[in-house]
Amino acid sequence: MDLYERLSKHKEFILSQFKFDRPEVGIILGTGLGGVADEIKSAVKIPYKDIQGFPVSTVKGHEGMLIGGELKGKKVCAMRGRFHYYEGYDMSEVTYGAKLLCFLGINTLIVSNAAGGLNPQFSRGDIMIITDHINFFSEHPLRGPNDERLGPRFPDMCNTYDKDLVKLTENIALDIGIKVRKGVYFGLQGPTFETSAEYRMIKTLGADAVGMSTVPEVIVARWMGVKVVGLSIISDLGLPDALEPINHELVLAAAGEASPKLSKLVVKIVERL
Repeated sequence: MDLYERLSKHKEFILSQFKFDRPEVGIILGTGLGGVADEIKSAVKIPYKDIQGFPVSTVKGHEGMLIGGELKGKKVCAMRGRFHYYEGYDMSEVTYGAKLLCFLGINTLIVSNAAGGLNPQFSRGDIMIITDHINFFSEHPLRGPNDERLGPRFPDMCNTYDKDLVKLTENIALDIGIKVRKGVYFGLQGPTFETSAEYRMIKTLGADAVGMSTVPEVIVARWMGVKVVGLSIISDLGLPDALEPINHELVLAAAGEASPKLSKLVVKIVERL
């Protein structure tokens, strides 16, 4: 079956479980950032393994659950756990969850991740609003035949992270007393953390944070005409002259510490959309 038929089949199954016509907001919850899911009311939870033909998360901190319900008066669908290129999936599978959220009918996609900070003004545990990205993945998520029913062959990327939503997020953070940063996210395939030389290169190219996700999902969301808000927890600092060893447990710990304020911010964004 082709992509459109596969999406149609999954849409029919998922909406029959959720008991509503379509969600308004999609949320992709990254490493250790599942707290927002606990705020969803009348939640229906569908394990990825119960969705026939759906990819399955293999990374610690990614539970692998699709959750539908109501959040601050909005119908939402959240992915608790995403798929990564380094897991061995090709880009069609890495981005399938994001495609499905958009196909379900969302107007806005909120994506989150844990990322290494490159800006010397950043601190571990900061939240960065993503204003743009640099795509360094080795495979483009839209490579291959294009289905015009889903999106154009050559999608525009001039407002990838919606400027009005960036401003809204800044205002909400100010209202609720959460300090936020803004910056450019650099997407690499992983799974290795970066070398000192790579951090220097990435910083020279104009990025403020680097990670192994998000960029492919955002590209397909914009291809399908959905507005995007991106948020990163700065889990470690990749300052080349003061580089310290990092591992996934430290990333999870940093994400866990910052998760409550990120969850509060995301809930308020949904409320004010």
